Amino acid sequence: MEKGVSVERAVELACNSVMNLKIETVVLSKSYGRTLAESLNSKVDDPRFDNSAMDGWAVCSSDFLSEITILKIVGTSKAGKSQPLKIRAGQACQIMTGAPMPVGADAIVVVENSQVKEDTVTLTGPPNKNYIRKKSENLSLGEEALFAGMRMTAASISLAATMGFAEIKVVKKPKIAIISTGDELVSPGDELSPGEIYESNSFGIAALIEKMGGTAIRFNPVTDTIDSLRSALNTAASECDAILTSGGVSMGEWDFVRKLMEEEGDMKFWRVQMRPGGPPLFGEWNEVPIFGLPGNPVSSHVVFLMIVAPWISFNLGSGVQAQALGKYVRVKLQDPIFGAKNKICLRRINITSINNELIATTHTHQGSGNIHSLVAHNALSILPPSVDAEAGKNIDAFWWNE
Repeated sequence: MEKGVSVERAVELACNSVMNLKIETVVLSKSYGRTLAESLNSKVDDPRFDNSAMDGWAVCSSDFLSEITILKIVGTSKAGKSQPLKIRAGQACQIMTGAPMPVGADAIVVVENSQVKEDTVTLTGPPNKNYIRKKSENLSLGEEALFAGMRMTAASISLAATMGFAEIKVVKKPKIAIISTGDELVSPGDELSPGEIYESNSFGIAALIEKMGGTAIRFNPVTDTIDSLRSALNTAASECDAILTSGGVSMGEWDFVRKLMEEEGDMKFWRVQMRPGGPPLFGEWNEVPIFGLPGNPVSSHVVFLMIVAPWISFNLGSGVQAQALGKYVRVKLQDPIFGAKNKICLRRINITSINNELIATTHTHQGSGNIHSLVAHNALSILPPSVDAEAGKNIDAFWWNE
């Protein structure tokens, strides 16, 4: 077991333990947010044929020798199953957006620049070859356009449909157990006794898991006994692909997650050089990956964003940087930020765009128990260990997209 590792090393060690995720086939309409398991090659050319990008007239550009051109109408090309028409010099074909280009036509005059009289059309605008969508200019038959590990978005679903896919193979959603620990925890809505608090971590972490493309399985809070914790871990390991615990990972007498993992589990690392979120652990319980998150709500969220989310993304085939939860950016500080000795400093900041520049400010105190600080801000500073940052300095940040 390694102790006091960097964030990068924590992710590296975690990625040595993987979830055994299966592949399943889903209909395209139900694939939003899923991770593509196999790359897709287009079944068609896109477009399948030369077609018009405008309503107007398909013409031969060589006919336009003056500002006004009069041509004979030979028919209409509509979108659908009709065979493309043919035109020759001196002729024009009315054409609708998406309709096949007539054979012989090489340009479009928009309908606004036309006037029809009996079987002729007077055209007062220029012919434009750029109004023709060329066959396969977007995709060629057999071209690989969607790749394994991609998260299906509205745009990628539309592209898959364009490519001819009614269903696709995706990574089966991982089932991830969430177990909060502590005698003081009470479910929201229940009556509180002196010394008790409402359990909140599992709700926020469950939402993050769902957004990552997993299925969160929330367990009832576990009391501070070795036996109750062991029983919960055994159940979770038998039912789920991974386990997240909250609380019980520090050095205290009642930190039973750490104690149980040291005595009966397979610990890979404990403690990470980060603030907040310093005491997490990772290992395996009954050969199932397990993260022990800190009990403080901000710390548990930050550890998830920095370590657990990259690990889930890696397991889904997207790579550790392809998170669904945010992106790394450079920001200019409006307020100073104090760093953390020998630890990467993950202060909560709020990013706004002002005059095409990303500006970061702070709005609440930074205590790891202040979950409101995550609501009042939308990003984390990424300050190197033992580094302070003055107002006006540019720093790295993680900008989440909730």
